Amino acid sequence: MDIDFLDIIKQSFLVSGFVLFMMLIIEYINVRTKEKWSSPLKKSKWVQLIIAIFLGVTPGCAGIFAVVSLYTHNIINFPALLSGTIAAVGDESFIMLSLIPLTAIKIFVYVSIIAFVAGIVFNFIIKKQINPKFEKHLQLHGDDCCAKGPLEHHTHKHEKKYGFTFARSMFVAILILIIFSQFVEFGNLHEAGHEHSVFSSETIIFFGMGLISLFVIITVPEHFLLEHLWGHVLKKHFARLIMWTLGALIFIAFLNQYLSFDEWTKANSFWILLLAIGVGILPTSGPHIIFITLFMQGAIPFSFLLANSIVQEGHGGIPLLAEDKWSFVKIKLIKITIALIIGLLGMYFTF
Repeated sequence: MDIDFLDIIKQSFLVSGFVLFMMLIIEYINVRTKEKWSSPLKKSKWVQLIIAIFLGVTPGCAGIFAVVSLYTHNIINFPALLSGTIAAVGDESFIMLSLIPLTAIKIFVYVSIIAFVAGIVFNFIIKKQINPKFEKHLQLHGDDCCAKGPLEHHTHKHEKKYGFTFARSMFVAILILIIFSQFVEFGNLHEAGHEHSVFSSETIIFFGMGLISLFVIITVPEHFLLEHLWGHVLKKHFARLIMWTLGALIFIAFLNQYLSFDEWTKANSFWILLLAIGVGILPTSGPHIIFITLFMQGAIPFSFLLANSIVQEGHGGIPLLAEDKWSFVKIKLIKITIALIIGLLGMYFTF
């Protein structure tokens, strides 16, 4: 059977719309609220643990950037940092929410529970709460484009601009096209005999998120639009994820056509588990999408996807690696151990 590249491109495009909407909304919420996160953190290591997990499990990079920055400025301790990185799934969370939402929620719950248990254990093991290496200077977002503070703190003349500039008009047009294409695609699926329709729950949710995204684009200042949404969401995350999604779908399609890939993965499950853990070590988002695709096709069990999610933390590992290499190594070793145990248990109990 020939590979249907048009169908693969359509799948990637359908995913891209949902991912874009979620990224825009999360980025907006992150910038609007980030200065309110730090006040309760210094009071209790248990509060640090809970908030680090909450920030870590937040879809995208914003939450884990905040966790790493809080650690490198002595606001939270190492166990909280560990828990936050275990809970973080990176930008792949957007892909899972769009393709396998129930499994995504299941992953979020599992990594949060594992993160909480790990945090409790290491809070008892590690007594030292402050790392003398770091200064007490707070910058909540590790990404340059989001390091200037909330929207109301920008006072430069051009940063207060709200009119329909060329960039804003282009953004609105792109969102409208994505929303329209999604409805057209569902219509085609309905005609072909599939369950999706214009009034399906998926379409209604997509349409609602699209309207919220349009509201964000229309109402935010020009600085937020250009620096945060265009420069951060689109250029640094969205474009890369779409390319990785398309590449993963094409790669798996080729393997399934020319190899008995499903049978090979089941016959070499231990090596696939090690590969899932090994790829999770990379401090980036993108390559992990291949394991989401493999899981969707039934080639790997849930435990392998969970193991990969535990080890990775998206781009959050990059600022940590730059600031404190030894903490990065320690966290990866701990997470590899946890993921290996989970994966081996999954192989034994077949889950």
